[in-house]
Amino acid sequence: MSNTGADLLLSIDVGTQSLRAMLFDREGNLQGKAQQHYPPYTQPQPGYCVHDADLYWRSVQQACAALWQQGFLPAQVAAISVTAQRGSLVPLDGDGKPLMPAWLWMDQRLAERLPRMNMLWRLAFALRGVTQAVQGFRRKAISNWLHSHDPVLHDKVHKWLFLSGYLNFKLTGTYADSRAAQVGYVPFDYATQRWANRLSWKWSALSMRREQMPRLVNSGEVLGELSESSATLLGLPVGLPVVASGADKACEVLGSGGITPDVACLSFGTSASVNVCHPQYREAIRHMPAYPAILSPQFCYEVMLNRGFWMVSWFKEQFGLAETLRADDADMPVEALFDELVDKVPPGAMGLMLQPYWGAGIREPGPEAKGAIIGFGDIHKREHLYRAILEGINFGLKEGLDKIQHRCKVKPTLLRISGGGSQSDAAMQIAADIFGLPAERPHTNETSGLGSAIASAAALGWYADMQQAAIAMTRVGKRFEPNMLNHRQYQRLYREVYVQMYPKLQPLYQKIREITGYPE
Repeated sequence: MSNTGADLLLSIDVGTQSLRAMLFDREGNLQGKAQQHYPPYTQPQPGYCVHDADLYWRSVQQACAALWQQGFLPAQVAAISVTAQRGSLVPLDGDGKPLMPAWLWMDQRLAERLPRMNMLWRLAFALRGVTQAVQGFRRKAISNWLHSHDPVLHDKVHKWLFLSGYLNFKLTGTYADSRAAQVGYVPFDYATQRWANRLSWKWSALSMRREQMPRLVNSGEVLGELSESSATLLGLPVGLPVVASGADKACEVLGSGGITPDVACLSFGTSASVNVCHPQYREAIRHMPAYPAILSPQFCYEVMLNRGFWMVSWFKEQFGLAETLRADDADMPVEALFDELVDKVPPGAMGLMLQPYWGAGIREPGPEAKGAIIGFGDIHKREHLYRAILEGINFGLKEGLDKIQHRCKVKPTLLRISGGGSQSDAAMQIAADIFGLPAERPHTNETSGLGSAIASAAALGWYADMQQAAIAMTRVGKRFEPNMLNHRQYQRLYREVYVQMYPKLQPLYQKIREITGYPE
């Protein structure tokens, strides 16, 4: 049960590089934040990306302790919720202990020996032309990899949990997770937002059993109460409601206020994405599912760039030493100095065009995809490359929105942009100009945490429903209007150059892969 008079919502946001514990009030204002950075994930072999699962639980404890040291009182907390990086799995034994490090979403391991599927299913896949897609799904599943590489360990798995489910288990002692957190290679039916029925092909495609999966809870509902042992570790009241929210991207969309189909939500994060919420299930890319939205029953039509504003970090590390040193001396974010670089260069980066496929795709683009920069000349300097990066990311997201509009029959008239990259005014203006739409920055940069808090507010009955909670707790921080002169130039560059790059270069990418074996 919640504490009488408690007026703050605790959101645990588990990112790729750090974990944040945040306190929001009922108006959606961020009142307190404590951040714990992790050591880099480990790569014991090429393609592996793993982390000690209990590192995340320790980080929750440390972040909460830091909040109380800031002067906040545990008795002020009315509910707690978890949002986490998608697709990171933790297999547990019968005692609820991790059998191996958390398998992170960036992991590139592929299963070589797959469980044999029924001949009728294989024939059905062949007739529908999806055999390759199904095989790709099966090869990327951790359960199949573990089954083929370590069958003894595989047989010890009691529960398969995503990172959010693991932390919910640590909080409550029960195996439960949000429906909106089930994004990855598991037997989940995205259209019904339930575990696949017992006759589904997914159970024979994956070496997982129904009893190994957690109980699913609707977003905005209480999935359990804080256990006595966890309450002691976190300094919180026993019995505090633990609320189901959803995966980080879903929470980010909700926290940005993207609850209607006329709003396209862009995420300028490590992985950049474009999302549009809609009550009907449709696939923006054929055979790629629409993911559950926090606002139920809705779906997120999503297209993602695996390496989005990660490229800004890449640029900073490879070309931004001067700005990094200046920023350190002035105690200011280095991105502010990078905006100065962008302002030196006109739209179009004086002919430099970049396609941001620094990470291989799945279907569109395919796994053979590689990044490309064309148009280099002797006039080009670092600032041209940096602007080309920002433009290339936005061109990639515009291509994603075009697919969503075409296949899903929606037509957004507004952009809501969140994520670390949205703090750059230059990036926001470029987005407005490329899309030809107003671009709005939410009032807080912590939109994933806010989306999770909105789910808690709905669960506590602070608002009539989730939609009313979202309306009350989200608002615009700053708006950027498109420069239509720039937009017309970008339209030509996009249609006549950018969208032509991948089809023309794809055969060369395949040759590179054939000759070098990379990427695999």
